Amino acid sequence: MQHLSEQEIIRRNKLTELQQLGIEPYPSELFDVSFYAQEILDNYHVELNNFQEVSLAGRLMSMRVKGKASFAELQDASGRIQLYINRDEICPGEDKELYNTVFKKLLDLGDFIGVTGRVFKTMVGETSVHVTGLTVLCKALRPLPVVKERTDEATGEKITYDAFTDPEQRYRQRYVDLVVNPHVREAFIKRTQLVQAMRNYLNDKGYLEVETPILQPLYGGAAARPFKTHHNTLDMTLYLRIANELYLKRLIVGGFDGVYEFSKDFRNEGMSRFHNPEFTQMELYVAYKDYYWMMDLVEEMVERVAMALHGKTEVQVGNNLINFQRPWKRYTMAESIEHFTGFNIEGKSEEELRAAAKDLKVGLDPSMGKAKIIDEIFGEHVEPKLIQPTFITDYPVEMSPLAKKHRSKPGLVERFEAICNGKEICNAFSELNDPIDQRARFEEQLELGKRGDTEAMVLDEDFLRALEYGMPPTAGLGIGIDRLSMIMTNSNSIQDVLFFPQMKPEYTKSENAPHPEQ
Repeated sequence: MQHLSEQEIIRRNKLTELQQLGIEPYPSELFDVSFYAQEILDNYHVELNNFQEVSLAGRLMSMRVKGKASFAELQDASGRIQLYINRDEICPGEDKELYNTVFKKLLDLGDFIGVTGRVFKTMVGETSVHVTGLTVLCKALRPLPVVKERTDEATGEKITYDAFTDPEQRYRQRYVDLVVNPHVREAFIKRTQLVQAMRNYLNDKGYLEVETPILQPLYGGAAARPFKTHHNTLDMTLYLRIANELYLKRLIVGGFDGVYEFSKDFRNEGMSRFHNPEFTQMELYVAYKDYYWMMDLVEEMVERVAMALHGKTEVQVGNNLINFQRPWKRYTMAESIEHFTGFNIEGKSEEELRAAAKDLKVGLDPSMGKAKIIDEIFGEHVEPKLIQPTFITDYPVEMSPLAKKHRSKPGLVERFEAICNGKEICNAFSELNDPIDQRARFEEQLELGKRGDTEAMVLDEDFLRALEYGMPPTAGLGIGIDRLSMIMTNSNSIQDVLFFPQMKPEYTKSENAPHPEQ
């Protein structure tokens, strides 16, 4: 049974009183909004006497009741504006119930109302709406955690308290966070602008936006552990995709020269301020190109994104001022490790790499092959030190089962990652289009899986069949939208750029947890 607080009981009683007065607390009729709060604040001029007929709707966020006249604040999607409510204006006849009972006694902070009226400036110069009509649009049954202020007697400064700042509460109840901390909307608005800027850039290039399956009979396109599900009608196991690479390459085989997708992908891995099990990436594949060409595209596209969001290429991220202006610095994988550790990985055996990792205090487990060892050394000693956008190129072949072997450097592949603020933001290859080599790489991955590597790739016979029909030379790219959004919005955690990040259940073990199928 739901436990109700005193405030929740009071609000439910007010709901009943409204209904008894014949007022529908959840009306069906539309309320015609003609202007938004910020639009009025930005454009009202006393000398023009404009905005003389306005209608607005939003939440009631403050009330100062003073007898026959009151002030209140209404918050809509654009911001807040002051309301002046006079009893005799909204109740022109003898019946004053709308003001005396409904407004003064039965409305609460957080309720949605619609108002009509005219705009004016108060004696202290605040642009306000002189309300002539008021409509109840939604009765809120839970009180908002409204931020409070008090004045410090010693300094005279205003001190905020009882703010809705606990990160877990904010992420779990994002709907409340957006209401009482409206500034957090800016990160999400910028994220949408980021995606739109990328989409515009790719569309201008003539590439086709497509959709590929989320439920896949085989997972592939990345080294990750998948989420597993079951299709009842077909009686078969399916996986939530970890990447959409192999399907987009099938479209290149089918004759498209350039395709991209903004995709939701899923990886059954640990959670942190840089990882969420469900994440967004943009993958792009362009025929007849290579990874050098793709590096130039990434520089140009991300530079354009920074300009679209900030009007300049410099972005403040924590204590770092990051500049996305082209060209970006470039290291090979071997050069970067030698630069930051003094150890040269080229030509080293697995045993030598393990010994070096031990000297560098990098933790390993027995299932790791050469690729994973090198990756661990890089992740521990190089990646965190790359603050300005930097390309890391020419990875060992064992690290990249889907990338083409390097044209001039044996044992390496034509791959790059862009690192920024100490984290990878994109991954790209000259794509492997030799079906015989691809089969051999998949078989090597199967061997790693047998050694216990839960992120090793599986062998996809249908993808190999597609390659056997012929795929032209192709450059491929994957950009992590969440990671790039963190950088472009100066957000410290991936949870700050996801409306609804994955969270632990609210119930405890001692409580009755819901059955998985309920």
